[in-house]
Amino acid sequence: QVQLVESGGGLVQPGESLRLSCVASGSIFRLNAMGWYRQAPGKQRELVAVSSSFGTTNYADSVKGRFTISRDNAGNTVYLQMNSLKPEDTAVYYCNYHRPGFDYWGQGTQVTVSS
Repeated sequence: QVQLVESGGGLVQPGESLRLSCVASGSIFRLNAMGWYRQAPGKQRELVAVSSSFGTTNYADSVKGRFTISRDNAGNTVYLQMNSLKPEDTAVYYCNYHRPGFDYWGQGTQVTVSS
């Protein structure tokens, strides 16, 4: 079993920054992917960024150049540095740990970007 706990969400103004953290516990394998998804009201959950094996990262086009995903050396904590936030980034952000054949999810953390 894997448990994921997110933190770092909040209310910010456009142009400001936030850093999300997700700590995983349980049977974590460093080479399995961890990432961030988000879901805005009335929309489907979408991929934001993922850190795969050997440090490979991928980002949604909408966040490229503004968001950075990173993972600690132990492989059980993943971060999402979000800069130049926009109102359209408002969503619940979910941490994901992917094991072949199964996905684990955190409880979500709210990010609201508003003036």
